[in-house]
Amino acid sequence: MDTDTADVNFYFDPVCPFAWMTSKWVRKVQARRDYAVDWRFISLRLLNAHIDYDAHFPPEYEAGHTAGLRLLRVAASIRREHGRAAIGQLYEALGTRIFDAHTGSYTVDATDFRGTEDFLRPVLSELDVPASHLAALDDTGYDAEIQAETDEALTLTGRDVGTPIIHFRPPEGVAFFGPVISRLPGDDEAITLWDHVIGLASFPGFAELKRSLREKPQLRAFGVTDDETGVEEDWHGGSRRLKK
Repeated sequence: MDTDTADVNFYFDPVCPFAWMTSKWVRKVQARRDYAVDWRFISLRLLNAHIDYDAHFPPEYEAGHTAGLRLLRVAASIRREHGRAAIGQLYEALGTRIFDAHTGSYTVDATDFRGTEDFLRPVLSELDVPASHLAALDDTGYDAEIQAETDEALTLTGRDVGTPIIHFRPPEGVAFFGPVISRLPGDDEAITLWDHVIGLASFPGFAELKRSLREKPQLRAFGVTDDETGVEEDWHGGSRRLKK
């Protein structure tokens, strides 16, 4: 994998549940269409650096977004040493542990367990990645690289978005935020949804199709199984902000 051979650039923050659900859909499409996917970084903490978290977000958001940034630092460290292909495996392991194998909250006081060595160490061991990369959790030297990739994603869509951002057939192809989905489609549905999304987004005059009501995603971390319908919540600006 290199930056010139990808069919899809997928920009993710590892703590975003909607990015995780969309990534599972993209992996289904990838398998059926034999796409090469480059898993890239976008940090919700850096994207919202100008926001007063206490005024605009639920209390757990700042710790969660900070944990995502810490995990992306480790991802950047791994990418430098082991190449871009390692990030797809890392993201899959992180997302599975965070959202599909866990129930309840990771946040205790101002600390989110997902951004700690105790959380990440078994993930790296599972992937046979050296534990020395744990040092990157606190290494702000990676933040410029993560910021640059975050800015890259936002130049494709504009700034009033969240995660994920998908760029199909880069560099000239279409890019868009989302789609935000709360349920994982079946194999055939995944291809139908993909073709519809790409077709709509490829129309030169298309800008936005949106509804702010979202179901809680069908993820164990939210207490919703894949045969249940999550409670609907009304979101604003891509997040459950307390103020508009």
